[in-house]
Amino acid sequence: MPDDLTLATRLAEVADKITTARFRARDLRVRSKPDRTPVTDADTAVEDAVREVLAAERPGDAVAGEERGGSTRSSGRTWLLDPIDGTKNFLRGAPVWATLIALIEDGTPVLGMISAPLLGRRWWAFRGEGAWLRDAAGERAISVSGVSSLADAYLSTTHLGSWTEYHSREAYLALTDACWENRAFGDFWSHCLVAEGAVDLAAEAIVNPWDVAAVQVLVTEAGGRFSDLSGQPRFDGGSALSSNGLLHDAALDILKA
Repeated sequence: MPDDLTLATRLAEVADKITTARFRARDLRVRSKPDRTPVTDADTAVEDAVREVLAAERPGDAVAGEERGGSTRSSGRTWLLDPIDGTKNFLRGAPVWATLIALIEDGTPVLGMISAPLLGRRWWAFRGEGAWLRDAAGERAISVSGVSSLADAYLSTTHLGSWTEYHSREAYLALTDACWENRAFGDFWSHCLVAEGAVDLAAEAIVNPWDVAAVQVLVTEAGGRFSDLSGQPRFDGGSALSSNGLLHDAALDILKA
């Protein structure tokens, strides 16, 4: 696993070099995918570059990504890539986006690397070795909060409209009413803040596997809990709830309503 972490760090550096060069580029090319989500030339360039490194360094591993396709194996090893999580932010010039890299072994995420160069932050975790953050203050282990009551909890989500379309806007608003404070930090950042202990709950009504495989490792290795909205601890359930663990069941009870 240390060799895999070294490789994941190298992959993040490859991605950061591309994304930072293309961020706010005047000639950035954008198109819409069939699901109407945007993709830029930076998204595809990152995934292609990471796949090239993996082909050379781990030729026996499978690779799946948001832009070039592929699927995770139920057995063996798969690298799962989201070249730019937060593409809408990226193309609008907002700095909240990241490259997400996960290693899946026998269907279970065991390594997560999340690199957000414009935030100056990189998070990583691998099974049994804790969760870590590197920022301007240096490198340190991170852990979830000890908040034990929803009334004291800080909640984050992404676009509120997704709750109307994919789950229940009323259920999400009931959870916000039960919590002390709420924000929409969105995408990867909500879950990373849970792992850091800065936020207590992060919920998303709709996700893809590449959106959350890496954060599942990060949150659980930080001492928290990750599941879909039915409570199953899986990254491919189509929705996501991260928590410090103490609040998870209470949040699920409201969101299931």
